[in-house]
Amino acid sequence: MTAEIKNYITPAGWQALKDELYHLVNKERPEIVQIVNWAASNGDRSENGDYLYGKRRMREIDRRIRFLTKRLEAAVVVDPEAREATDQIFFGATVGLLRGDGSEQTVKIVGVDEIDATKNKISWVSPLARCLIKAREGDEVVLYGPEGGEEIEILSVDYCRID
Repeated sequence: MTAEIKNYITPAGWQALKDELYHLVNKERPEIVQIVNWAASNGDRSENGDYLYGKRRMREIDRRIRFLTKRLEAAVVVDPEAREATDQIFFGATVGLLRGDGSEQTVKIVGVDEIDATKNKISWVSPLARCLIKAREGDEVVLYGPEGGEEIEILSVDYCRID
């Protein structure tokens, strides 16, 4: 992501990224460094599986550390619980929907690093979230997809803690 695009994230999402970074820097990377040093001391590195795997794993960890560091630096933490009461949909909203097929669904609008379909967490830049943002409770919006438009009624808008 470029510097102009903000990385909106909930407090729980920010903490999860920070915890992963801490784990990589303070636990996983030191263990791999120790394995690589031990493997290197065994001599011939060209056919040493521990050494080759360890070096590859260390590169993966370093890449993930750089990625997480950049994401945390660009993060704009938005706490849904701190938002004033409103029936309008913004980042951090938990939204009850009536889909076009008659099914009800609840979605939570979160940051791109927090997406989890099993917990109905959708990114604020996803097509569904984009058509919901700025709409209000009771409104009907149209989600355009490959099969055409789907009418969606907004049943409820709540700003509560998102885990």
